[in-house]
Amino acid sequence: MKTHKVTRREFVRRGVATGAVIAAAPVFIPAAAFGANDKIGIAVIGPGRQGGGLLGSAGRSPEARIVALADVNLPRARKAAEKYKAEVYKDYRKLLERKDVDAVITATPEHWRALTCIHACQAGKDVYAEKPMTLTILEGRRMVEAVRKYNRVFQCGSQQRSQAENFIGCRLVREGIVGRVQKVIAFNYPSPWHCALPAQPVPDELDWDLWCGPTEPVAYHADLYAPRAYPGWLSFRPYSGGEMTGWGAHGFDQIQCALGMDESGPVEVWVGDGKFEPPAYDKPESANRGNKLCSAPVVSFRYAGGTVVELGDGPRGGGVFIGEKGTVRIDRGRCSSEPADLVAGPLKKGIDELRALARARESGVADPTPPPSPVPGQDAPKEPSPAVGGGHMQNWFDCIRSRARPIADVEIGHRSATVCHLGNIARWTGKRLAWDPVKERFDDAGANAFLDRARRKPYELPETV
Repeated sequence: MKTHKVTRREFVRRGVATGAVIAAAPVFIPAAAFGANDKIGIAVIGPGRQGGGLLGSAGRSPEARIVALADVNLPRARKAAEKYKAEVYKDYRKLLERKDVDAVITATPEHWRALTCIHACQAGKDVYAEKPMTLTILEGRRMVEAVRKYNRVFQCGSQQRSQAENFIGCRLVREGIVGRVQKVIAFNYPSPWHCALPAQPVPDELDWDLWCGPTEPVAYHADLYAPRAYPGWLSFRPYSGGEMTGWGAHGFDQIQCALGMDESGPVEVWVGDGKFEPPAYDKPESANRGNKLCSAPVVSFRYAGGTVVELGDGPRGGGVFIGEKGTVRIDRGRCSSEPADLVAGPLKKGIDELRALARARESGVADPTPPPSPVPGQDAPKEPSPAVGGGHMQNWFDCIRSRARPIADVEIGHRSATVCHLGNIARWTGKRLAWDPVKERFDDAGANAFLDRARRKPYELPETV
């Protein structure tokens, strides 16, 4: 397989240029060739709430061995590492130097995710990254460039892609079971608001400055540090896109999939009446007040074929697809229709086929993993099958071995996250905006200013990966 090899000197030079240099920079290595019984060496960056679940999933798999963990909270990392006798690091970049790390799972807060993924690709590691994949649109494009340049296998954690009901339901809509989709009703995801929580003592061995990373440092508070608390960083700018990117990354991902837009997106976005007025939380409280205030004004999107997506009372994990022949509702692990028999038969048939593949896999009769791309850089199969019987993580492991693109490849993750970002930007500007999904630019200079964000040194996004 053709690879782009980066010398240690070149990596260090790029680090100096971007302010991201480290003492001993990782060196790119070709993809490992795994035998049938070889285990994949896994490292986890951020084994906290979501990362801990992914760590457990990988650790239970006979495909993998847990080699190392990295966390700015060393006591948490040590506790998570005990079961696996794994090495622990505070700085994830040291972890990337290890030759026994073949692949990385990263579940950091959103403001850190792009850099961890890009550095992992440059170090020759395959990547499983939690969703939403990015905090800005430009980050996503840089991540795609890194994955393609270094021929990495990248799975975005949009696990509904690997759920049978979602997989079959999206395919049925895409193949025209409701005819032309005229409208999609999505959930009205709230945007993030501001954090003004008072200072608290920083816990022992938590590197709070490193947790802040690319953002300007602020005072530590337990309800900022936790992802979902009172209210947690997931509700606050500049650490997250709020539930617009939290749950929205799931819902819009299903909409993108069902509309056949995995490599594109909407061409227009706008908001209804009202002004976006986010609060600033200066004391701990639930997310309810902020979510209510930041769900207005309501956002709508238009795709090139004329389909309109409206935020409203749709399901959080999908959408309601309204067409000429009926309506299909897709949510997490569920697919239904009006009339009811519209999807009942095709859905059952599709799920039965996936279960048959799972039984064949378990018996060793057949390998249902998608075929690899014939040559790096050429188009991958448009719709790989889920790793039936093993789920999203198994699909990633299968593709690490085959070098195929997984079911939630980096371009897919980027495009789904982009829809979320478009919704937030429409609220922030209050304008009706034309979006070019090829150039990834708005028709408005003010809106284009939100394509990326400011970062403090030395955590800048590399201009060239």
